[in-house]
Amino acid sequence: MCLAVPGKVIEIHANDEPVMGTVDFGGIRKNISLELVPEVKVGEYVIVHVGFAISIVDEQDAMETLKLFEQMGEKLEDESSG
Repeated sequence: MCLAVPGKVIEIHANDEPVMGTVDFGGIRKNISLELVPEVKVGEYVIVHVGFAISIVDEQDAMETLKLFEQMGEKLEDESSG
């Protein structure tokens, strides 16, 4: 199964080749390739798959997806505890 996760672009390293940026995933920050979304701006959300931002997503959609991930995690915890 493949999973793509939304994250917020907090910095763009425009001088890098390929273009890279720092993306925040709920407090976890990773350097991500922004080469496939050259129009992205700091503060926007992107969908990230295996280290590459593959599309830009609006904040509302990103928040809904993150909330679903949180609910899935809570459900898995409930099932594993008994």
